Amino acid sequence: MVCIRPATLDDLWAMQHCNLMCLPENYQMKYYFYHSLSWPQLLHVAEANGKIVGYVLAKLDEDSKEVHGHITSLAVLRTHRKLGIAANLMIAAHAAMQGVFSAQYCSLHVRVSNKAAIHLYADTLGYAQNDVEAKYYADGEDAYDMRKTFFKLAGEVEKLGGDADGGLVDKLKKLSA
Repeated sequence: MVCIRPATLDDLWAMQHCNLMCLPENYQMKYYFYHSLSWPQLLHVAEANGKIVGYVLAKLDEDSKEVHGHITSLAVLRTHRKLGIAANLMIAAHAAMQGVFSAQYCSLHVRVSNKAAIHLYADTLGYAQNDVEAKYYADGEDAYDMRKTFFKLAGEVEKLGGDADGGLVDKLKKLSA
């Protein structure tokens, strides 16, 4: 059984190990500490049988006028892929961004060649492509800048009674899930 839970300082070495096994973009340990100390609510791990098998490293973007989160890194060991772990890690990070920081949206970058990740973000989690950042990665590959808006309109529309058949409210709720 896999448990999604908030990360602790004790998890950082295992998170870095997972990153090294899964991704070409790697970070020094001080970067994990920085995230953990700055936004401890936004780091989550997937644990199976006492072993960290995935993580999400997220932060708040402090250079923006709007409060929004950013996914720095998401990884799941190959042995545990296709089980919904990545989606559940992202959902946990989204919930913390909204619940703790009242974030309006979440952004992330993904390699244009990473079809599996793009499918997860766009089709499963409701992200939309915002832009293309040329040569974003160290090897020169472009990245999609993707965003997911955290809609709070559904409740407001319901309160105002502006949706007689309920179709708009249903659509907004699906988008924000």
